[in-house]
Amino acid sequence: MTYQEIYTKLEKSPSWQHSYREIMLLGKQLPALPEPLKTEQARVKGCESTVWLHIDLDEQQQHLLLVGDSDTRIVKGLLSIVLALYNGKTPMQALEINAYKEFEKLGLIKHLSPSRGNGIKAIVDTIQQQVSQWA
Repeated sequence: MTYQEIYTKLEKSPSWQHSYREIMLLGKQLPALPEPLKTEQARVKGCESTVWLHIDLDEQQQHLLLVGDSDTRIVKGLLSIVLALYNGKTPMQALEINAYKEFEKLGLIKHLSPSRGNGIKAIVDTIQQQVSQWA
């Protein structure tokens, strides 16, 4: 699912409870990361939940390829949104993305606990740091 599709779905949501269910469904649809990829090097530091993230660059197409997983369903759903924001972008496009602003536009920031908000920030910071090496 593209970020625009996710955005449209969540924007039309009548309530936070409905949005929460949609985010949980996004997490359910995110393919599980194979166990061999759940390494300590792939773990995102700064998340209360366990989050694994792999970021690669298709050098031929110059597009980012991101995969990730989490041990909690809601974080997996939020991760799904972040991955949709960045997947398929060039490194320069990725550096221009303000994920926090996007989460704010979706009305998610005000509903996330501080620790979940910090976790999202840690995921985005990890992406931005790694992508900057290709820009």
